[in-house]
Amino acid sequence: MKTLIVYFSLEGNTKWAAERIASELNGDLLALTPKAAYPDKGFRKYFWGGKSSVMKEAPELEPYKTDLKNYERVVLAAPVWAGNFAPPLRTFIQSEDLTGKQLALVTCSGGGSPVKAFANLKMLLKVPGELPTLWLVSPREKPDQKNETAIEEFCRQLNAEKEDN
Repeated sequence: MKTLIVYFSLEGNTKWAAERIASELNGDLLALTPKAAYPDKGFRKYFWGGKSSVMKEAPELEPYKTDLKNYERVVLAAPVWAGNFAPPLRTFIQSEDLTGKQLALVTCSGGGSPVKAFANLKMLLKVPGELPTLWLVSPREKPDQKNETAIEEFCRQLNAEKEDN
């Protein structure tokens, strides 16, 4: 099954996770880049990122050339900001037709719960039922065998679903 991992990463944790998942699934990567960069240091980083997430903003993205018609499975990955998912993923979901794709969700955080972020993603995607999810805590900044094991299990679960379809 041809797989695309779509991700936004500010500090590199989600990029690290997306690359690991792409390696496990032999998938392709699509990095989302907002036209206006988010602050990446200090109070401004938390203020602007949190505000953008809470206000459900959909920032304009730099153009990309990936054609979703070439993929059966799409893994969506973003950091958790203020309990929600980072806004560039909202822009992608609102601008692309994901109908008929096998979907999976990945979040990275510094420790805050991803429950609300996953719920908001599922609501935006309008997908009934459950989706495979993976939550990692600072996987690049704090290497941990638990993260490696979680990624491997997540990818096994996705491949098992492929065999069931």
